[in-house]
Amino acid sequence: MENISMKRIGQAVVATILLFTASLFSTLQAEEQPLGDKVESLKEQVVKLNRDLFILEEDLLFPATTQVTVYLSVDTGKFFKLDSVELKIDDDRVAGYLYTERQVNALHRGGIQRLYIGNLKAGKHEVTAFFTGFGPDGREYRRGATLAFDKGTDAKVLELQVRDETDTYQPDFKVVEWQ
Repeated sequence: MENISMKRIGQAVVATILLFTASLFSTLQAEEQPLGDKVESLKEQVVKLNRDLFILEEDLLFPATTQVTVYLSVDTGKFFKLDSVELKIDDDRVAGYLYTERQVNALHRGGIQRLYIGNLKAGKHEVTAFFTGFGPDGREYRRGATLAFDKGTDAKVLELQVRDETDTYQPDFKVVEWQ
């Protein structure tokens, strides 16, 4: 299966290069266009081909029948300052991330990070996330959240949420499944 996917990606790359070469040749033949317009036209074509190749690569490497994606979101962060996240699926470490101050600020402003994209067989699975950071009064925190889920034939999307609980003045960590 993996050799077939790599062969298809190789074929797509060759086709893209041939298409780009033909496009370049036809653009260079049009002498009535100024050089700046030709360069701008080539840039647009390269960007479009790059986007198409990226979409094709994702479709080949992560088909919807086996795809699982995990995102991370952070609430206001008054009770928890995120430092790192570790993600496990079925007890296998699949992702880990150490955050800079700028990245944490972006998450606090409503950003969402794609932490992981991969393939899983249909069936029952368990995702576990470990959050490390600092809580109120600068205390070091290490908490976890777990979710058992069923992977069907559709793509599965999960979200790791770090939220402030104003009732308890403590951070809350959840793993939720998008519908």
